[in-house]
Amino acid sequence: MSMKITFIKPNIGRKEDYLYVDRGRMEPLQLGVLAGMTPDHIEKVMFDDRMEEIDFDDKTDLVAITVETYTARRAYEISMEYRARGIPVIMGGFHPTLIPEECSQYADSIMIGDAGWMWSEVLKDFEEFKKLKPIYKSKVGVGQANIFYPDRSIFKGKGYLNVALTQFSRGCKFACSFCAISSYFNKQHFTRDVEKVVTELKKVKAQVVFFVDDNICNDREALKELLRALIPLKIRWISQGTMDMTKDLELMDLMRRSGCLGIVVGFETINKENLGQLRKGPNRIKTSFDMAYKNEIDIMREYGLQNWAAFTLGYDFDTPESIDETVDWAISKKFAFGAFNVLTVYPNTPLYNQMKEQGRLLYDDKWWLHPSYRFNHATFKPKLMTPDQLTAAGFRSRSRWSAWGSIFSRFIDPKTHLKTPMKAALYWKYNPLYRAEALEKHDMYFGNYNHLPRGENEFIHSKNEILVMP
Repeated sequence: MSMKITFIKPNIGRKEDYLYVDRGRMEPLQLGVLAGMTPDHIEKVMFDDRMEEIDFDDKTDLVAITVETYTARRAYEISMEYRARGIPVIMGGFHPTLIPEECSQYADSIMIGDAGWMWSEVLKDFEEFKKLKPIYKSKVGVGQANIFYPDRSIFKGKGYLNVALTQFSRGCKFACSFCAISSYFNKQHFTRDVEKVVTELKKVKAQVVFFVDDNICNDREALKELLRALIPLKIRWISQGTMDMTKDLELMDLMRRSGCLGIVVGFETINKENLGQLRKGPNRIKTSFDMAYKNEIDIMREYGLQNWAAFTLGYDFDTPESIDETVDWAISKKFAFGAFNVLTVYPNTPLYNQMKEQGRLLYDDKWWLHPSYRFNHATFKPKLMTPDQLTAAGFRSRSRWSAWGSIFSRFIDPKTHLKTPMKAALYWKYNPLYRAEALEKHDMYFGNYNHLPRGENEFIHSKNEILVMP
């Protein structure tokens, strides 16, 4: 008897009067990996809630939903739709691992940890016994269990950006207080076999490869081995890393020669007092505000690497004025892309536990479920401003960064954006797209139905049934 699995990538939610479609969506790699681990005799389909309607009446035997904290509310809505039809649901991802007791109430089964190490057991239980364990406790480790390749056929026809996602390493050795990655991987770092990565990339047909590593520079010697193997492939790639990579000039040279276009760098903040509180090892400012990271940024520019900068707003020493200064600084450095996100307090991270103890959390301590919460709004009480001031500063930062004047002024950099036609094209393809996305996502409600006025602890089922959240 044949079996069918439906994989689901949930959306964040919707605006007040229309469904939000993510124009900057990339392939959901985690679902491609699970599909690649699923035997060929099992039929596989995937619905991406970010851009298409889910056909809840499409016959299936099992539903697998990947859940992030931002998508938890929508994931629960989707799960309830399927379970109302008698179809079992298993949830996995960061959110079930961080807060399993909550997710267990909205799924037949949850996966804690990396699904790759337990997926075969899940399928065996379901095929042989027609029943799943309530909880599968997996470990975290090497991506794709160092064996499997993604089944990218489930991505066809979805309209994703021409960027292929893959991974070399997972986790991070640093213990930043705000980071869910550190909690999920318990400050561990894992790398795949280089040969496996190269074999996978030879099959990929995309303009750019994005290594979704949390910090690809964590193990420099392992990265060097990968980069030497990438040089003959003549690919173009980007990833996420930390500024301490600039201390190793051999590494910088290999990055350039292997086709690196740029690196997403989590500056987080350029305030020395904030950095001391975050415990982010690679981020150190030993000089003045204006000179912060000057040597590191100059080295990246000398090697022609675009800097995709990410900042987090709302730490204890932030003010509206210091946030404006941060945007001024970022624009002056001519970074290719920039993200200015209000500090997110993820459940069961050190920061969350600390703020809960201090009574600083808003939205009943569960912003991801609260019907009044909107995307990019403050979820806590900052120390030197009000929550509304922080929310406004975040929106102002994104608006200023994405203004056409900023985009044009940042482009004039012969060492990076003007260095090659490819980098210039990348700059002009994605800056207007991110401009539209950043402004459209602001104020978005989570879930598809919580724009309806309800009590603080009520959760709206898609059939307008009222369910009380725990």
